[in-house]
Amino acid sequence: MKTRHLFLSALSALLLLSACGSRQKVESTSPFVQRQGTTFVVDGHDYRYVGTNFWYGAILASEGQGGDRQRLLRELDQLHALGLDNLRILVGSDGQRGVKTKVEPTLQEAPRVYNDTILAGLDFLLKEMGARGMKAVLYLNNSWEWSGGYGYYLEQAGAGKQPRPDTDGYQVFMKAMAQYATNKKAHELFYDYVRFILGRTNRYTNVPYTDDPAIMSWQIGNEPRAFSQEAKEPFAQWLSEASALIRSIDKNHLISIGSEGIWGCETDTALYERICADPIIDYMNAHIWPYNWNWAKRDSLQQNIGRACSNSGDYLKGHIEIAKRLEKPLVVEEFGYPRDGFRFTLDTPTTARDEYYDYIFSMAMGDSVVRGCNFWGWGGEARPLHEQWQVGDPYCGDPAQEAQGLNSVFNCDSTTIAVIRKHTGK
Repeated sequence: MKTRHLFLSALSALLLLSACGSRQKVESTSPFVQRQGTTFVVDGHDYRYVGTNFWYGAILASEGQGGDRQRLLRELDQLHALGLDNLRILVGSDGQRGVKTKVEPTLQEAPRVYNDTILAGLDFLLKEMGARGMKAVLYLNNSWEWSGGYGYYLEQAGAGKQPRPDTDGYQVFMKAMAQYATNKKAHELFYDYVRFILGRTNRYTNVPYTDDPAIMSWQIGNEPRAFSQEAKEPFAQWLSEASALIRSIDKNHLISIGSEGIWGCETDTALYERICADPIIDYMNAHIWPYNWNWAKRDSLQQNIGRACSNSGDYLKGHIEIAKRLEKPLVVEEFGYPRDGFRFTLDTPTTARDEYYDYIFSMAMGDSVVRGCNFWGWGGEARPLHEQWQVGDPYCGDPAQEAQGLNSVFNCDSTTIAVIRKHTGK
């Protein structure tokens, strides 16, 4: 009797191991990007990438204002040829058109009122990316004014007209945006939007978004911030609620925050680590902006490159340490550096930028816990017509609130593209 019991126990254990092994095999050969410890896998292979930010992709892919599908196809082919097969993209802009420094045309014109032309653009973009084996990281919200985001939701929730940095200054703007973390009505409006977007089916492929392998990850927002010390705890709670909602709808795709990292948590390292420790958050993000963070001055960008690299390296090391403690991958998904002399014309050299790119790529991809690195941003074949973007101007890597050409990499920037090729080749 005892022998029979031992035999059955051993048989049960063998069957359990077999079942677990089969499940692991199915997961490892999934067409969806998945996390395994500190790595990504897709189709049974390790997935590690150099990519870029292509925020305007859905607008460019539309057939309405701002749309140019032929340019889109050329841009995707250029990016694919460079090995830049991971693109971080804005789902859509929020609010009314005609607001200076805001991206348009907008997708969400009012709560539950959507611009179908932009939705068609997003569908077309995902179809074409999927055909090329490219992966999209899609962000759903924005703490900054250039696509609506926080300010739009606060206004729709009844908080009154919200300030904008270009007219009211960043201090006034950030103080106002700190309201978002505690505004439940604003959150509910955002959650309605999340349910709508994640619940869609692509009109060109007939594939539900939740089943589309061209999507790597949903991001809660672009650089979500608390914007005040008092808002840190409700901010963390909102991120937890938002990620739980996304997971309840979509079981296939990764979820990330879209955060700058420690800088985006009011420089509170413990808060950043606690937010990233949430089991629903699949991987960590870090953004690095030496000019924006005063590590480099506009009148001495080349002279400041050493400090910019050193400070960036220290910042990145702190995130790598947290990623190793949490046993999660880290993606450096935004970094940039202005053209020499803080000039924006395309004949301006990019000596300092090239050195900075090479440093970030080398350091980031030199550590195994860093699984992706996306520079900001791809300007491609665009040629800016004005320093301040105007309706009808071509889209480049710089959104409407920034000087056109500030951080964009254009397809004629041969020295920067050589640096990119060097690292995609690795």
